[in-house]
Amino acid sequence: MDEFAVEELDYDLPEHLVAQTPADRRDESRLLVVNRQSGELADMSFTALPRLLRAEDVLVLNDTRVVPARLVLRRATGGRFEGLFLRELSAGRWEIMLKGRGRIRPGEQLAMGEPAAGAEVPVIRLESPQGNGVWQVAVEPPEPAESLLACVGHTPLPPYIHRLVEGDGREPADRDRYQTVYARAPGAVAAPTAGLHFTQAVMETIARLGVATAHVTLHVGVGTFAPIKAACLADHDMHSEWYELPEAAAALITERRRAGGRVVAVGTTSVRVLESCAETDGTLRPGQGWTRLFCYPPYRFRCVDAMLTNFHLPRSTLLALVMAFAGIENIRSAYAHAIREQYRFFSYGDAMFIT
Repeated sequence: MDEFAVEELDYDLPEHLVAQTPADRRDESRLLVVNRQSGELADMSFTALPRLLRAEDVLVLNDTRVVPARLVLRRATGGRFEGLFLRELSAGRWEIMLKGRGRIRPGEQLAMGEPAAGAEVPVIRLESPQGNGVWQVAVEPPEPAESLLACVGHTPLPPYIHRLVEGDGREPADRDRYQTVYARAPGAVAAPTAGLHFTQAVMETIARLGVATAHVTLHVGVGTFAPIKAACLADHDMHSEWYELPEAAAALITERRRAGGRVVAVGTTSVRVLESCAETDGTLRPGQGWTRLFCYPPYRFRCVDAMLTNFHLPRSTLLALVMAFAGIENIRSAYAHAIREQYRFFSYGDAMFIT
């Protein structure tokens, strides 16, 4: 198949299956196991995952940490905008995305939140529009983004999870649950959601079985939610995301592969790091940078043998990647089964293990 049409990524999902909150416990999520050779499906619980791994396997985890990137911004007139921090360009200069009514112009200042007694309200000054609602801005005071966002930012949940802009009592829970237990490197504005199901207890069980874990980093960007608008996937303008494959992780993965173990990628983000660093023969080269890798049928994977992933949006690059890995008909069958069996979909939803 040389051309893959975007219509191949369509499916009908009942709205009530879009998970609005996480499971009571991370590892209480359901797990649909997909055998990509036979197409066989099996309904399990996420707690069964350790039994599906082999002692010689290596589990590849994306250790990016979600920053509280959602901003509530106010004009001097009282009008309100929603903002999303995208990245820190330099000290006191950010790139953000704005959403709201009314025209805004370079030079305008927006306050970050409500003033507190005796406290200075941080502001952003709009500098230059970059298109599609993205602006470069100056931040005053010019504090490091991580510390300032910790004070004024909110959890950047995806648009299909509905929360109040301000005052939602679920914010503390979201700050904890929209983050993996092994998150380390701050920089993502969306969670690597396949990892949300892991608990420390599950991680310890996996370690006791002899399964190795390797950590990579990919800072998930807002582009992960952008629908594919091109009629043909080959024409899609893929977003870029920053990644790192450390030398130690590359060496461990290579060692396990040579010993006959499988490379089990947790999430499409881990897949993109590995495939961005893999040579045609599967050799891994450690490194860091920006990747625009777009995996869609008939992409041939070089390094990944099994994948843990959530259920993804229609017409998304993530669904295209999963179809490339597991097979188009296998994924259609798996998604139809998950809908019949009332699995929960998207970021706070259930998981799928593709072997």
